[in-house]
Amino acid sequence: MFRPVVRLSTSGVRSLTRTRQCYSAPLASRCYSHAKVETDEEFDARWVTYFSKPDIDAWELKKGDLLKNIENTSASFYEGMNTLIGYDLVPEPKILDSALRACRRLNDLASAIRILEAVKDKSGPHKDIYPYLIQELQPTLIELGISTPEDLGMDIL
Repeated sequence: MFRPVVRLSTSGVRSLTRTRQCYSAPLASRCYSHAKVETDEEFDARWVTYFSKPDIDAWELKKGDLLKNIENTSASFYEGMNTLIGYDLVPEPKILDSALRACRRLNDLASAIRILEAVKDKSGPHKDIYPYLIQELQPTLIELGISTPEDLGMDIL
């Protein structure tokens, strides 16, 4: 009665312990993009142009979207602050200046303060970046009547 069970168990164990032939795949070659690399100046100019659009709305300012123009096979980027903050960089003062001016055109003080908070967060452990940006943006902040999060006491929370 136990003979079939023992026979099945030993054949099961043997099948587990058999070495199987390993097949190795040939090394895959990587296909890198042949697209043009954007320089820092082009990157800054693209963002300044984007935030300087007179018809920008609150959705484009905050979120943005990646749209492709079907008639032209070129991609058109409609990006917002979330996309900009998502990059591994701290935006230049001229980009932040145009973003703050866009907030003013939309009468969106909350977004302007949120931009300053996000930049402070992006500065991370580098304590000299955020004061430099505030120093560079000070004339714009005064002109537009925008207070920094520190002026509003939000850094204490």
